[in-house]
Amino acid sequence: MKKIITCLLATLGLTTACGKQNFENADVKGFSALIEDSGVVLLDVRTAAEYAEGHIEGAVLIDQGQRDFIEKVKAAIPVEKKIAVYCRSGRRSANAANRLAAESYQCVNLQGGILVWKEAGMPVTAETYEVDVFKTKSGKTMKFHALVHASIRIQYDGKEIEIDPVAKLGKKTIDYAAMPKADYLLVTHEHFDHFNQEAIKMLSGEKTRFITNKRCADMYGSGEVMANGDKIQIADDFTIEAVPAYNTTEGHTQFHPKGRDNGYVLTIDGLRIYIAGDTEDIPEMEAIKDIDIAFLPCNQPYTMTTEQLVRAAKIIKPKVLFPYHYGQTDLSGVPAQLQSDGIDVRIRHYE
Repeated sequence: MKKIITCLLATLGLTTACGKQNFENADVKGFSALIEDSGVVLLDVRTAAEYAEGHIEGAVLIDQGQRDFIEKVKAAIPVEKKIAVYCRSGRRSANAANRLAAESYQCVNLQGGILVWKEAGMPVTAETYEVDVFKTKSGKTMKFHALVHASIRIQYDGKEIEIDPVAKLGKKTIDYAAMPKADYLLVTHEHFDHFNQEAIKMLSGEKTRFITNKRCADMYGSGEVMANGDKIQIADDFTIEAVPAYNTTEGHTQFHPKGRDNGYVLTIDGLRIYIAGDTEDIPEMEAIKDIDIAFLPCNQPYTMTTEQLVRAAKIIKPKVLFPYHYGQTDLSGVPAQLQSDGIDVRIRHYE
């Protein structure tokens, strides 16, 4: 019987693990066939920089070098899912596969990594932004793409959600024409680094719902208007709340006056996401509860200082914090300041 199983694995390009290894290895042919199965999760365990240079299409990025690697995998991938894992040369992915096997995951490692994949002429795709993956209450996958500054792309259950899309900012250009049309497009306020009519037009289709504040709807000539305090039911598993976003520091209040702009709280299949927009650490944050993922801005004079960011995070207490809209602000000290609060601070390319 053992010989039969070994022969079957060899036919697929798979080999059983030896010694203490508790995973399978696959050559390019076997790995390619495996990831055609929609029930298999493709996992890239390299760094974000390596992923951006080129990766296998559809791969979820979770860096095995991060200390919370296992926790992130558990949050993103159900244990009953088979994982096809790869890295640059196959060594890091073998290590990751062994660690995941100890957590009862069934893993298949690409021998030789993406290097042999490329040598075999297999396709790779490149992105200039990181992707973070979360699991909703019912086990569905939600992906957050860090595009630029305050522009966030969210994928959930076949739906595309775009936040403050901007086609060009400084030297960074986002090719929205290459992305699917948005199902839901949210804009917080009228400033050029949040409200970009070119990007909105590229992302808009027949079924797109454009949701924004009154100023942006008037400027664009259409849109569903939400004011601070409004709440709408988008779908059975999706609600949007518009919350205040404004400046309080003397001499800065003209940038974002109280009552004009929106922040948003999205509740999607039990996962609560706070997208603050351009704001300081305002009193209304006390009412923002049970947040899983928060996006908080950090660049004075327009939004918060790092001290205000830390203070806001301690008020909101999100499980995961993405500082965004931070320009040249040095955020290196923020994770340590929030470590004792149990907040997972993830710094992505939201300059």
